[in-house]
Amino acid sequence: MSGRRADAAPSRPLLRLKPGEGRRLKAGHPWAYSNEIAMQPEYRDIPGGALVRLEGDDGRRFGAFMFNPHSLIAGRRLDADPDAVIDAAWIAGRMAAAAALRAKVTDTPYHRLVHAEADRLPGLVIDRYGDVAVLQANAAGMARLLPEILAALLEVRAWRAVVARNDAPVRRLEGLSEEVRLLHGAEAASVVEEGGVVFPVDPLAGQKTGWFFDQRPHRDRVAALAAGARVLDVFCHTGAFGLRSAAAGAAHVTLVDASALALEHAKEAAERNGLFSRVAIRRGDAFELLAELAAFGERFEIVVCDPPAFVKARKDLGAGLRGYARMARLAAPLVAPGGFLFLASCSHHVDPAAFGAAVADGLHRAGREGRVVHAGGAGPDHPLHPHLPESAYLKAELLHLT
Repeated sequence: MSGRRADAAPSRPLLRLKPGEGRRLKAGHPWAYSNEIAMQPEYRDIPGGALVRLEGDDGRRFGAFMFNPHSLIAGRRLDADPDAVIDAAWIAGRMAAAAALRAKVTDTPYHRLVHAEADRLPGLVIDRYGDVAVLQANAAGMARLLPEILAALLEVRAWRAVVARNDAPVRRLEGLSEEVRLLHGAEAASVVEEGGVVFPVDPLAGQKTGWFFDQRPHRDRVAALAAGARVLDVFCHTGAFGLRSAAAGAAHVTLVDASALALEHAKEAAERNGLFSRVAIRRGDAFELLAELAAFGERFEIVVCDPPAFVKARKDLGAGLRGYARMARLAAPLVAPGGFLFLASCSHHVDPAAFGAAVADGLHRAGREGRVVHAGGAGPDHPLHPHLPESAYLKAELLHLT
């Protein structure tokens, strides 16, 4: 549904595509790239994130867009109506629709509430921690709309706190600075409850928005295998995979990460949930510790490796794929015969086939054989825009090794 019309508002700048461009937009793609727009000198003076109307060279009207003349993704569509009023009420309508979807696909108040283009709020991510909302405005247009976004959030729900975690590196591509601040409320500390385990969350100091909701279905799957198992959780962050496994009956869990702060949160969660007697915590470089554990002949029924992105830019693709192959090569020897290996990549430049090939290469080099029993991506609270397959950033494989 289009928004209300801006009949009383000043006319928005009209931008046109180059001759012959517009095929993707006509097919429903939500972006216009800078090389598709017939850039005029005056376009460079339009403030980043300003609202514009976009038309094809044939007069085809594509709607109201956020425009950033300094970004490769120059236009992000907000509404099919070129003159729609984009205000707090418009944003609240989109948020309400996003919340209605989550009510159908999740059964918990801890989830990704808004997932950018898929929820028709391009460049905006909002995670919900019960009565705390944590947002990331990763596009210049959404940064300009921050007051309206906050007003919309408070209209949709009575939040105890709203936090802006605007420190994602992708903001630099939009010409935005990084900031973390409390927008509403006095105290943002919260928790996530998942699989019967309560995890403390600090939205002002943790990674990303404080938690990784996208892996929840995979944590469910791994925990279902954990009864009586020895579990190794590498790149564990705050221990979600490992502690979920401990709560599901794992005999022992080893948590590995390089971050002292993340491991402190993991220790707090283990103690809070009465799991610490079956948990060991080791801090250090993941690859070095994997090699060290193998040298000592350690074996586990379940090994989990959920690393940060190895490929942050397309130029790093080759090195990143070699990194995933190395991860598989070092982790596979630690899996007891008949055990399970879970590996993941959150690098959106790596497609599922390339990730699978890297994993297969690592297994072969480790001299292990296995079969993939599950391959998947993020949970349903991270919907995908059908014209943006590249936004399917998360890849994961669960392998049974012989």
